[in-house]
Amino acid sequence: MSARRDAGFILYLPAEASGKRVDVQQSASAPAPPGGDGKNGVVPPFERIVADYGPLISRIAMSYEADPTLREDLTQQIFLAVWQALPSFRADSSLKTFIARVAQNRSISFVTKQVRQPRLAELPEKLEADTLNPEEEAIEMNEREMLLAATRRLPLPQREVIILVLEGFSYAEIAEMLQIAPNALALRLSRAKAALKTMLEQGA
Repeated sequence: MSARRDAGFILYLPAEASGKRVDVQQSASAPAPPGGDGKNGVVPPFERIVADYGPLISRIAMSYEADPTLREDLTQQIFLAVWQALPSFRADSSLKTFIARVAQNRSISFVTKQVRQPRLAELPEKLEADTLNPEEEAIEMNEREMLLAATRRLPLPQREVIILVLEGFSYAEIAEMLQIAPNALALRLSRAKAALKTMLEQGA
């Protein structure tokens, strides 16, 4: 078994023929040519995808899975799913949208197989330093923890909409990813926001 650490992740990809595990760096060029930024269907090497989109994948996995061990498993599955899906990327959407769609689909498949009580998980370290004092930081962390816990309690259709909105995708991109009409998206988002508001007011 060999491994590679990129952007804080240790990735293992199975060799399709032998069943052995191979280094991401060795296999990254298999699904896509080197170079490129996703435009014109040319995607960058997999290690660059990990560096650029690893935080996005980590946040999506955290939004769906509270248990740290299971969340790590889900993250690995998402990376593998992205690696396997890259040959089908045709630049009809941005690479970020493509990866988010794969991550969402894999996360939904993963959590539907889990029968557990929801549990709180640690939040990731902030990507950027801030100037909050300890009291303000504690309040902010508590609010983020409550939002994350409440998001995990939403029905899956509502949860995926909220996650994508929080990740900054436009409504048009979300509707395309989920393959639903804009009015259906608006209704689902409205219900998700109302449910979140209720849970947060009740202390999640």
